[in-house]
Amino acid sequence: MEPIMEDEEYEWREVKLPSLTPEVQGPVELERETGERRRGRDIVIAIDHGPNSKHAFDWAITHFCRLADTIHLVNAVSNGAGEIVYEMTEGLMEKLAAEAFEVAMVKTVARIVNGDAGKVICKYAERVKPVAVVMGTRGRSLIQSVIQGSVSEYCFHNCKSAPVIIVPGKDNTWIYPFVQKLGKNQSSS
Repeated sequence: MEPIMEDEEYEWREVKLPSLTPEVQGPVELERETGERRRGRDIVIAIDHGPNSKHAFDWAITHFCRLADTIHLVNAVSNGAGEIVYEMTEGLMEKLAAEAFEVAMVKTVARIVNGDAGKVICKYAERVKPVAVVMGTRGRSLIQSVIQGSVSEYCFHNCKSAPVIIVPGKDNTWIYPFVQKLGKNQSSS
């Protein structure tokens, strides 16, 4: 796989995904749909190997994507990443493409981009002009994200398409002791 220079700002690799086509047993009648729905939309989903990225992908496939949409999986890697990083990322993208087809029957395009994550995601979104750019976040506080930097914060401020930032769910294990205590107080009254 040969890296391709685009606008001399970053290089990228197209990921060859397996062809996924639905098996239709006979004529299937679909409900009348609007022309927009049949045309489909482009949706960019920024992914990495973390759990928050997978959570954002799952949310987008379940709640945002619809039949005839095309999702663009984008993974940003640092310059000089080894071949093993590309192979692992290609494997992840193939798995996610199969899951997207199975769950939402959407077409998937995948691309690995070299460079600063926030900048290349915004640049790719500017080129594709999607209806949304979906990405996960670690759920850092405002101060932490300013000090340490945040890709989602950068994209929120610089992306020309609508950024959809999925914050990970909070762990609700602290609620259980409170509910248990509340139940004891009510039963003793």
